[in-house]
Amino acid sequence: MFLDEVRLAVKAGDGGRGCVSFRREKFVPRGGPDGGDGGAGGDVGVRADPHYSTLAHLYGRHHVKAGRGEHGRGSNQSGAAGAPVWIPVPPGTVVRDEVSGEILADLVAPEAAVVIARGGRGGRGNQHFATPSRQAPRFAEPGQRGEERRVILELKLIADVGLVGFPNAGKSTLLARVSAARPKIADYPFTTLTPHLGVVVRDGGERSLVFADIPGLIEGAHAGAGLGHRFLRHIERCRVLLHLVDLASGESVGEQVRVLRDELAQHDARLPQRTALLVGTKIDALSSAAAMAELAEVAAALAMPWCAISAVSGEGLEEMLELVFQLAADTA
Repeated sequence: MFLDEVRLAVKAGDGGRGCVSFRREKFVPRGGPDGGDGGAGGDVGVRADPHYSTLAHLYGRHHVKAGRGEHGRGSNQSGAAGAPVWIPVPPGTVVRDEVSGEILADLVAPEAAVVIARGGRGGRGNQHFATPSRQAPRFAEPGQRGEERRVILELKLIADVGLVGFPNAGKSTLLARVSAARPKIADYPFTTLTPHLGVVVRDGGERSLVFADIPGLIEGAHAGAGLGHRFLRHIERCRVLLHLVDLASGESVGEQVRVLRDELAQHDARLPQRTALLVGTKIDALSSAAAMAELAEVAAALAMPWCAISAVSGEGLEEMLELVFQLAADTA
């Protein structure tokens, strides 16, 4: 199961209370205070673990609570600290406060970690409150409460190249042709329901890029039409975007590109300015050269590099990949 968003209520451990105690030894009838301190509560943190690729392991888990600190004891014995809890997430996870919307962390690097709720400090025992004028204090501090908050964990896949286009534009077919990824491919809209990653290798492994295929966009996606914008977060980190347009569909190339760019802008105004390559697909099914001519015109008007391919026959794929690797190198 692919899961890219989880909401959790987290609670750090409370600190243990300090102890009120006095020495009681033979021949020492009035020993001084010896109450120990309470232990600190455990923290709650999030750590990027490369062994995970989705947030599915957190499915159904709504609450995370760290251990509380033990109470202090007599004979100056401090309580043990509460056990911390670390939530493992895949690299690329953004941690956001649900109430304020503040981004608490963007965990891109493996093993990157952040504490999102700190445990309460343990209370001091009565030994700390003895003074010349108050030699037998009969009070101690309570432990502090641990922090509580509600957080949203959002996974944004880490990829170099993002494939965007209408449903059935050939994104999944292209990814399957140039990488070892095996996304579902069928002749109906919204075949791809979850993002897929594929590694494209060139020159015997000397060069490689990670491609991300996301579910198709349609006009009105920003308002929830189709699958909406839910999956566009997975191309936010991409250095290069491939705008795939279907040349064999009979629809205007210019209109397809306009809708794609508008929907990208609705999600993030910076996406239409991202380095991009305009790719015409399905040239093996073309019945006239009009679509190719329009593709060239649209690319020239937008000052975008372009190419035309067939992911089925392989025509144009080598030229396209060279362009993609060059664009990626220029934006590194």
